[in-house]
Amino acid sequence: MNIPNKNELTRIYGEAEKSAARFQAVADHFAEIYHHDIAEFFTAPGRTEIIGNHTDHNGGRVIAGSIDMDTIGAAYPNNSSVIRITSEGYDKEVVVDINDLASVPKAQGTVSLVAGMVEAIQKFGFKVAGFDAYVTTNVIRAAGVSSSASFEMLVCSIINYFFNDGAMTYINYAKAGQYAENVYWLKASGLMDQLACAVGGPILLDFSDRENPKYEKVNFSFHDYDHHLVIVNTGKGHADLSEEYSEIPMEMKEAAKAAGAELLCETTLDKVLANMDKIDNDRAILRAIHFFKENERVERAAKAVEEKDGETVLKLLSESGKSSWELLQNCYPIKAYTEQKISVALALTDLFLKKLGKGICRIHGGGFAGVIMCVVPEEETENYVSYISEFAGKENVYPMNIRAVGAVHIEK
Repeated sequence: MNIPNKNELTRIYGEAEKSAARFQAVADHFAEIYHHDIAEFFTAPGRTEIIGNHTDHNGGRVIAGSIDMDTIGAAYPNNSSVIRITSEGYDKEVVVDINDLASVPKAQGTVSLVAGMVEAIQKFGFKVAGFDAYVTTNVIRAAGVSSSASFEMLVCSIINYFFNDGAMTYINYAKAGQYAENVYWLKASGLMDQLACAVGGPILLDFSDRENPKYEKVNFSFHDYDHHLVIVNTGKGHADLSEEYSEIPMEMKEAAKAAGAELLCETTLDKVLANMDKIDNDRAILRAIHFFKENERVERAAKAVEEKDGETVLKLLSESGKSSWELLQNCYPIKAYTEQKISVALALTDLFLKKLGKGICRIHGGGFAGVIMCVVPEEETENYVSYISEFAGKENVYPMNIRAVGAVHIEK
């Protein structure tokens, strides 16, 4: 069975030897399980949020980027109405009959996601038919880099290639993933994760039009500034964080309502501050200030990227992290204030960076527990990994790069 050609692999991964071995293993497993003598190959990356923390749900802006960890798969149509997917490391095959989506249970993991995406894609007017797929991923789970969105975008790329002649857009992909998470996984997610995984490269996202989010590619890498991105997974806390997460958009909307709007993107900071007397919750005011100033930082960061002003980009990322800690207040759960792994990791990283006099660290993603990002001088990357590994464990420290290619079919 032919695997993707080395030129394509080099274009996506920057090398062809290790990636070819991954695809060969996927091809072999696919042939063994599903008995096809032909396959097509697909990839969809994970993502990192660069700046724009907790702004998307109130119509804000974000710069995000795909990373060099991805979900890959071998797939081929099976001339039936049944989708069958085997994921490496999981004993149970995902089986979804397109003609019997009503029988798929909600909130049951991958099978629910696949059924939700199928339903959404059909609602959007596109075709879906049965296929077999073998999938594997090196996108780290529960670490804020969107392993679920990576899988969703892979499935969308498979359906688009086989059944729709490439007619689906990345917005269609993202909305299918969001629909699956909202309706079938019962998780109130936005579109940022899916778009960042689908489009590829660093992108500037604008969510002010809720039905039609906009994105544009921005051209940069941390290596352009002689720095390296390192993600540190500080571990999951014991507290149930669902209420903490939901309170952020709710409180921002509370502030917007006081100013006569539904979302903060529909009003201004001046109007919110002029109506502070209508807001009983002080934290809602602080979170609203974060939203408006964070939106400004995103715009300034995009301009600095365009001007190749790395010093300003890093300064804005640092300011963003400080705002998340002080105003947004998503570095530790108020209801379990003794669990502050994020804050400890940030404080320890700050001690390391202060000695260097350069580099930045900040919360990554939703917050309260989980992940921080450090942008460290390239020559100090190994030293930082060794340093923070003493506290977090080396298995939880991930140097990574932004990759240029999103969710795609790979030519053979």
